Amino acid sequence: MRYFGLIGKSLSHSFSPSFFKKKFENERIVDAKYNIIELDNIEKISSLKLENKLSGYNVTIPYKKDIIKYLDGLSDEAQTIGAVNTIKVVGDKWIGYNTDAIGFEKAIKPLLSEQHTAALILGTGGASLAIRYILEKLGLKVTFVTSSSNHHLKYDRLNKEIVESNTVIINATPLGMFPSEDSSPDIPYQYITSSHIMYDLVYNPAETIFLKKGREKGAMVQSGYEMLKTQAEASWAIWNSRQV
Repeated sequence: MRYFGLIGKSLSHSFSPSFFKKKFENERIVDAKYNIIELDNIEKISSLKLENKLSGYNVTIPYKKDIIKYLDGLSDEAQTIGAVNTIKVVGDKWIGYNTDAIGFEKAIKPLLSEQHTAALILGTGGASLAIRYILEKLGLKVTFVTSSSNHHLKYDRLNKEIVESNTVIINATPLGMFPSEDSSPDIPYQYITSSHIMYDLVYNPAETIFLKKGREKGAMVQSGYEMLKTQAEASWAIWNSRQV
């Protein structure tokens, strides 16, 4: 039996356990199990490594950046991005990968057209770094928006000109996610147009307030569900590959 797991905090509503349970059942994979591993402190990773009982891990909020210092190696892409959401265990070594980038690129690329040259990423967590990596790879200018950092654009500085010139807006925060569906990023939605793409990494509910407000303005909207499925399948491929 091979064991896999999800490392994070407050994982009761996580997508991954149900996804892999269904995958294993549908594909008749009988030699694998997937569990959640809730850690209230990233430092507990050290004892988890010593136990070394699992073949692979996914990593979610809030540890995608902090976990890197506990790893023994990174893929080139994860190194460039600066965040990890997949770990492959090879002997006693933990190697970090980023499949968020794979999932997001597959989801966003078909939506983009010539008018989509600049993007706002709401939030600066681990997932946002993969989003920036892909958008810049696809030729878009990227600006982070946050409420707390002096190094990025703050929400209260968003105006008509900025919103209209950034025709791709990505919600990379947990705002709007179950069970807090009544929340949404504090942006001036009145400036959203039919030229915009509004992409929400939140997948539950399927239509967040962020997406609903965008749809009401005629924007193209999409939730993070397809991205999640793609990144999960990419994780499985990495765990089962002989390459490191």
